[in-house]
Amino acid sequence: MATMKSEFRSILIFGGAGFIGSNWTERLLKTTEAKVHIFDNLSRQGARHNLDYLRRVAGRNGRLQITVGDVRDASVVSRVVKCATEIYNFAAQVAVTTSLLDPRLDFDVNLGGTFNILEAARRHGQNPYILFTSTNKVYGNSGDGEVRATGNRYVPLGRSGTSESQPLDFHSPYGCSKGAADQYVRDYARIYGLNSVVFRMSCIAGQRQFGSEDQGWVAHFLYSALEGKPLTIYGDGRQVRDVLCVADLLCAFEAAYANRGQTSGQIYNIGGGEENAISLLELMDRVEEITGARPGYNFGEQRVGDQLIYVSNHDKFSRHTGWQPKVNLDGTLRSIYKWYRGNRELFAPLAAERVARTELLAEVRRTA
Repeated sequence: MATMKSEFRSILIFGGAGFIGSNWTERLLKTTEAKVHIFDNLSRQGARHNLDYLRRVAGRNGRLQITVGDVRDASVVSRVVKCATEIYNFAAQVAVTTSLLDPRLDFDVNLGGTFNILEAARRHGQNPYILFTSTNKVYGNSGDGEVRATGNRYVPLGRSGTSESQPLDFHSPYGCSKGAADQYVRDYARIYGLNSVVFRMSCIAGQRQFGSEDQGWVAHFLYSALEGKPLTIYGDGRQVRDVLCVADLLCAFEAAYANRGQTSGQIYNIGGGEENAISLLELMDRVEEITGARPGYNFGEQRVGDQLIYVSNHDKFSRHTGWQPKVNLDGTLRSIYKWYRGNRELFAPLAAERVARTELLAEVRRTA
């Protein structure tokens, strides 16, 4: 009896050595027969460690290819895009604070890099499936509405989560670059027929995340508690965010691809939703319950573009694909804690870099 031939997938992941990219690469290597091509400039914390781990996962099966390169280099991007049937663009400058320090870098990587990928896909004419990860920062402060402080959190008056119908309000160079990029992705689907999808993501957390003050705040809070390092909370700490476990995000990637006839050309808000929403102050308590340690902290001025409340309304994506978050906030925290305990040696070399970065940011704020 003849067997059905499996679908050929040649998957290119820009930023494949980062937090989300390395988790997605691992999932693909373990659950599919796809060839996976990582493209990364290795500038992120832990990127080289992630590559070593992924090489071990792949073994000698020949399915993993690695290119060290930069999305700002259009000629190199064009070369690697040529044979891809799927493209995931996770390559980005990821922090609002960094965008304020160097808006040109933010623009060149987030918008220019995305444009290079889109143009390469259009010119080669193979019409690969493209998924671009955007951010909730494209909504700026416009989603706050009326809120009131209740205990250790802000609560909204009269609305339930931010949907895709929320007007855009780019509030920071980072919001501008990611928002402009996601509009290019959407327009290339409409004008040129590219098979592309945009995820506007809330806070993603989980294993292999090197959380810092700039990005990955959930992991940063947990690591700071375990290492006895004080935190700075910008604002009063009642700001609320929804948290999505990276394992659930991978399921969302799978659902978007499996339903690409429906999802192509669409923009979706992706996050943990109201069930997984928490304030900064509440997270302190949760971290202490799980780890037995609590970070010390002080308060600083609220940062530019920082929403009082952002909770994703992911109803549109759930309707189109059937996807729902499955890992609750405690489960996400436990997965980070478990990974940290198994990889503590990775954090020692990063300590000096974090201190230098913190001092630089403090100096910028004093002179701004």
